Amino acid sequence: MKKRVLSLLLCGLMTASLLAGCGSKEKPEAEAPAETEAPSESGDDAEAPEVEGADGTDGSDMEYVKSKGTLVVGITDFEPMDYKDASGEWIGFDADMAKAFAETLGVEVEFVEIDWDNKALELDSKTIDCVWNGMTLTDEVKSAMECSNAYCNNAQIVIVPADKADQYQDTDSLKDLNFAVEAGSAGEAEVTALGLNCTPVKAQSDALLEVSSGTSDAAVIDSLMAAAMVGEGTGYADLTYTVQLNSEEYGVGFRKGSDLAAALNDFFLTCYADGSIAACAETYNIQAALIDVDMVEE
Repeated sequence: MKKRVLSLLLCGLMTASLLAGCGSKEKPEAEAPAETEAPSESGDDAEAPEVEGADGTDGSDMEYVKSKGTLVVGITDFEPMDYKDASGEWIGFDADMAKAFAETLGVEVEFVEIDWDNKALELDSKTIDCVWNGMTLTDEVKSAMECSNAYCNNAQIVIVPADKADQYQDTDSLKDLNFAVEAGSAGEAEVTALGLNCTPVKAQSDALLEVSSGTSDAAVIDSLMAAAMVGEGTGYADLTYTVQLNSEEYGVGFRKGSDLAAALNDFFLTCYADGSIAACAETYNIQAALIDVDMVEE
């Protein structure tokens, strides 16, 4: 029943069927999308804005990544986008797509957990090469990073104890609650805009723990994470989702001026054409959130 509640909240947001069956953590390890050819380093790519290379000289971001042989991806623990399987390997929709993209560049992928509030600083300092972790394309993000086209729909929704859900069905009912929110997240922005009390925590998973333990009254997290981690059959069966605060889109962020954003857009289009992005989405039960390919094309 909880999954039907979420689908009603997101009926104007999602483009296909219910986000059903997302709760189980025992997902099969996804097969990486089919290998595609690496974007050309001639033509449009040659005219891309230049960023400073690893040795301090000017050169494209793609050249920098290829020269060191690694695409370093900044993430947080965020099921179903980036999380670890039983063997400790990073999997998830974003993780699997990042692996496939790195393969087209001819480099290895490395996942680094970051402080989400400092994601732009991590990029600029070259600790990481991109942020690929269900990142909402806010105006702040787009001004600080070179972003890919949007690839998934999302929303920020309120999480409360299941036995109190009937008390919180609109924003007016939330005014006396203390919220746990991920620092620097879209959820924190929504709560702040509403003038509600909140306590920033390191990750959305920490926000859920705060509510489950009773330290906070409620949390605001991404709808895709809620579908995977909250409600019957999940590790947080005592929690549920209620009010939808907004609608938004996910994208991948690179350093400002990076030519990798355009390369990723081309990669996404190839994956739509060969069906690999849809197959990956189905593995993690987020196919209803995928943005239509016509909207991805510039």
